[in-house]
Parts: sequence; structure tokens; C-alpha cells
Amino acid sequence: METLADLAAKGWKVRQKHFPPSLCLAYPSETQTISVTGKGCELNCAHCGGVYLKGMKPLEDIISQGGISAASCLISGGCTKAGNVPIAAYADQLAAMKGDSRFNLHVGLVDDPDIAAIARLADKVSFDFVGDDQTIHEVFGLNRTVADYVACYRKLRNCCKVIPHICIGLHGGEIRGEYRALELLQELGADNLTFIIFTPTKGTRYADCSPPDLEAAVRVLAAARQLFPAAPLHLGCMRPGGRYRQAADEWAVRVGMNTIVNPVPAAVRLAQELGLSIVKQQECCAL
Repeated sequence: METLADLAAKGWKVRQKHFPPSLCLAYPSETQTISVTGKGCELNCAHCGGVYLKGMKPLEDIISQGGISAASCLISGGCTKAGNVPIAAYADQLAAMKGDSRFNLHVGLVDDPDIAAIARLADKVSFDFVGDDQTIHEVFGLNRTVADYVACYRKLRNCCKVIPHICIGLHGGEIRGEYRALELLQELGADNLTFIIFTPTKGTRYADCSPPDLEAAVRVLAAARQLFPAAPLHLGCMRPGGRYRQAADEWAVRVGMNTIVNPVPAAVRLAQELGLSIVKQQECCAL
């Protein structure tokens, strides 16, 4: 098996061939996070349990306060029992408030009528892509399959700019389906990819699990760099903290990622030592 250093060297060569020598650092202070369902979610997924909704602004509060004031918005919410975020039900309200703000919609497994409404609203669509049936069943509690994710992604991509998201270690910290997800996305096409790393969260069914093995997580990132040589790759908001985060961020630089959200200072220094100029943005990495 190749060492991480060998994989990083290969990733760096790919990066040098396809991209300018710069690293984007995203500090999304100008992207407002909005939940169309407030704190409610019908799925109670094992990794989230509605905890992350608590940090989002309920749509009803945005409306009562006079609308959107941010440059951009991540619009999400809890899922229905069918696995979709019911953004389409609020499409008219969101459209009336949008103005010059850009929307990144986190939509879940949406059906055709919802996709039409989403296409009218979205500047970008963030789509969680899962490559393992058992993970879908256990984590989300959905009686759906990878084939459903493939079909939904394909339909969304026909009418929206879609950025697939892969959560490394989603299955309680296990690597299961991540490589299959990459293979499928290579077949389907992906202009950008965002990766997050499973983080055990208090108040969820997976609270006592461990993050994925760091080396295993980095190997997924390295594989993505090889499979998508010309596509920008982003390391997103959700990842464990402490020493794990520092190591993950530094390896992300070495393997050739293009964007890191809220990077640790050591990763920024490493990027500069490797000759990368720093570009900062104040919005969601998907935008």
C-alpha cells in the first residue's frame, strides 16, 4: 500500500498540472444559514439528530425580521420522512426575499415537482451523495438505495449547478461507500466536490462513536484528487477538532485540495511554505 506521503506527492502533481498555485480559505461569515423547518426534522439521523439545525436561523424569523440581509444564504432544514428538505414548499417566500442574495440549497432526495421549484431558486445545490445502501438505512432510517441518490443527482444536474457532498466516515466513523460514491460521481460527472468528515456529536445516536481513522480519511481525499484531476475539491465545515483537525487540514493541503473552510493556522503556513498564495472568501465554499 502506498504511504500517505506518496499519495500526497501524486496529488500535488495533479494540482500543479490543473490549477494555479493558490489555496482558497473560506470563512463563511457572509453566508446566512436558514432552516425552512426551524429545529424540526422527521428523520432524526444518527449523525445529526437535529443538533445542527439549532445553529441555523428559522425561516419564519427571517421573514418577521424583514428578510435576508446577507450576501448569500445556505438554505436547508430538517428532512421529511421521505428524505427531502421541503424547500419547494417555501419557494414563493424565498423567491420574494432573495433580491441580490445568492442561494445554496441543501435539498435531500427531492422528486420532480420539487426539482422544478428548486431550479428557479438555486444558484448552487448541495447534494449529499451516499455510496452504500446499509449506510442509507442505518444513518438516515430511509428505505432508499444508492440508485435513488444516483437518479436524484442526475435529475438535479440536468437543471442546476450541483455540488455533491461526501461525508467521510458517515457510517459511525466507518469508511463504507465513500469510494463507491467517488466512482459513481466520476461516471455521472461532477464539476466540484465538497468533503466533510464525520464528527461525533453530543445528543445524537452516534455521540459515542469515533471519527474515521485519520489516514483512511486522507486516503479518500487523495483518491478524489486522482479521480477528479480538474475539479475543485473543497474540505468543508464539518470535521473533528483538535489534533485531528490540524492533521486533516495539513494533509488536505498536501494532497491538493483547492479550498479549506475555517482552516487551522498550521495548514495556512504549510500552504505558504509550499508556494501557494492565499485567497480568502467570506462565503460558503459551495458559492
